[in-house]
Amino acid sequence: MTAVDKSADTKNGGINKEKLITLSDKLRIANLHKKELNFKLVVIGDFGVGKTSIINRYTDGEFSSSYKVTIGADFAVKTLEWDEETRINLHMWDIAGHERFGSLTGIFYRHSVGAALVFDLTRPDTFKSIEKWILDLRKKVSLPGGQPIPTILLANKGDITTQTIPLDINEFCIAHNIIAWFITSAKNNIQIDEAMLRLSNIVLNNHQALQFPLITDDVVNLSKKNEDQQSSGSISNQRRYCCSS
Repeated sequence: MTAVDKSADTKNGGINKEKLITLSDKLRIANLHKKELNFKLVVIGDFGVGKTSIINRYTDGEFSSSYKVTIGADFAVKTLEWDEETRINLHMWDIAGHERFGSLTGIFYRHSVGAALVFDLTRPDTFKSIEKWILDLRKKVSLPGGQPIPTILLANKGDITTQTIPLDINEFCIAHNIIAWFITSAKNNIQIDEAMLRLSNIVLNNHQALQFPLITDDVVNLSKKNEDQQSSGSISNQRRYCCSS
């Protein structure tokens, strides 16, 4: 680029090559000094309620209308540039909703520090199962001192209907210490980001207050668990407000 070209870029408000390199270097150095936190969140509920679709929408921004049964558990990662000093990696675990995997939930819940319970507004009976799921969760995992992990409730497929929202949903959330409930839609991307942001805020506050251990081995050991448990079909090899606001 000639001296005349550089002057023209600057005059017109553009960024010349030297400035671009400087900005890139500053961003790289800032990222190197960010504190990185890894939090495991579990997404649970009956089969077919849309857990996988919610995770895929949140982590990849994608939705597929084809339904694939989750075998055992799967996970995806969502990275949040939380602030200038902190990066948060949310390890979103998709827990199978079929009864035959019920004995494995304790393994899959291990190290989780937050949960999203999901039911399907087009299948009202799936709300009746939420109590079973939350009791199983509270029995098998907790924060230091026995405090229950923060939990939100997602009334999914709100793009199809909202007429089946349970009349007692607020009372249910209060009775079961669920922090918030949301009407969501993975297909139309309704309130999924808002729900996960609410949960992430509380998880981060708990970490700062309780200093619970960060996950370190679940993802590393996943491939080994695949090898050990694949023969029993317990792990998949594929990737995959209560109280209002």
